[in-house]
Amino acid sequence: MTQPDRRLAPVVRLAPAKINLTLAVIGRRGDGFHDLHSVVVPLALADRLSVAIRASGGDSLHVAGFDAGPVGDNLVLRAIAATRWEVARSWPGAPAEPPPLAARLEKVIPVAAGLGGGSSDAAAAIDAAAEAWGAELEPAARLGIAAGLGSDVPLFLGGGIVLMEGRGERVTPLAPIRGDGVGILLVTPGFPVATADVFAVFAGSGASGSGSTRLTSEHIATEIRGGLRSVDLLARAGVLAVANDLAPAAGAVAPDLVAFRRAITRAVRRPVGLTGSGPTLWVLYPSLDAAAAAAGELGSGIDAGTVLPPGSPMPFIVATTLAPAAIAVA
Repeated sequence: MTQPDRRLAPVVRLAPAKINLTLAVIGRRGDGFHDLHSVVVPLALADRLSVAIRASGGDSLHVAGFDAGPVGDNLVLRAIAATRWEVARSWPGAPAEPPPLAARLEKVIPVAAGLGGGSSDAAAAIDAAAEAWGAELEPAARLGIAAGLGSDVPLFLGGGIVLMEGRGERVTPLAPIRGDGVGILLVTPGFPVATADVFAVFAGSGASGSGSTRLTSEHIATEIRGGLRSVDLLARAGVLAVANDLAPAAGAVAPDLVAFRRAITRAVRRPVGLTGSGPTLWVLYPSLDAAAAAAGELGSGIDAGTVLPPGSPMPFIVATTLAPAAIAVA
């Protein structure tokens, strides 16, 4: 650990969105959570977090872009506080604690959308806070902080494609996708879907995870671990698009999502998947340009009334691609 000198420049981190290529629910745990098997891919679409030492006062957070709810409940502040507690145990300025931080979050990832934005922000805050204080955190310490903040936070620590198991605490890095890249169309309806509500409906319905979803998830994880090519990932889009055990429960929580997914499928004429507990839908393309063209056409269809979105506000439609750490140019 370096001396706790104040940094003059802010520390900046990107917090990527994610999609679940698969999401298999293995069973109910004794603690009330569910065991999962999910292949998770980070995206180039990312929030931007900057932190800097404050001269006085407590930690602060300013959020621009999408409304992330009350600032006091934001995971960024909780991540900074948890990281401070860990760092303070070996802080060279003890008994004083690491100084307060001013954080600014530029939020471009929709909230409560199944894209993991809040969890990714928290993972970025752990790393940014440690650097701002000149502290070194062992991987086990980072993982402990992340797991204490939320089930999805650990999967963002490495930056690449991962296999997520358990309730999210077991994360295994997978290999990057080989090839020229993958374009991804994201469509987020104008209504949020709470993960807790979807799991409650799933548990209350007596549903159990699909064996075929688990097999698909295990198979694609093995293929990616071995170095899957982008062209082969695209060839599996149809199978992956239906490999989400939470999709029926998400449709029960938000019935308009089912009709909207069908409308998008008709419009793009490609398999349409659901990420996480929804409501964001994803479509795979051979390039970012192809995904961007599809985004433009879908937006035009909504404007023309040929594709009817559920309610208001209008859907968030964006073309993106894999995060740099998730792709290896072959």
